[in-house]
Amino acid sequence: MGLFSSINIAASGMTAERLRTDVISDNIANASTTRTPEGGAFRRSRVILRPKNAGPYFRLPYQPAEMDTGVGKGVVVSGIEKDTSPFRLVYDPTHPDAIKTGPKAGYVEMPNVNIVTEMVDMISASRAYEANSAMADGSKSMFLKALEIGR
Repeated sequence: MGLFSSINIAASGMTAERLRTDVISDNIANASTTRTPEGGAFRRSRVILRPKNAGPYFRLPYQPAEMDTGVGKGVVVSGIEKDTSPFRLVYDPTHPDAIKTGPKAGYVEMPNVNIVTEMVDMISASRAYEANSAMADGSKSMFLKALEIGR
């Protein structure tokens, strides 16, 4: 394991959790949006993460085999996908986006965003970011202590 591997792992986690926080914030901000440019109510988004070693691996040709630690560790965002769960229906015939005809007449399709779920996800992302930050700080302090030994 290289000198900066632990910091790189923490940095990848911090980047992923920051993006998760941004997506969750967007979900919360659009929790009552009934009309989007794509048409229909807002759909909740979620971040999909995968380990960095889940993809193709390229070994540097000039690196000796005994120094090759394998695939880099950490996480990477594999995508942001829309949640396909059904919309909430709220009866409000005076709303401009209310369904005009059919069995659902007078109902408004509201986003499939649950504020409680989003807040729990936000706390989870925040704590994961803090844990990665603490790991990077711990690695930095270990490096500094190792340098002090050499004095």
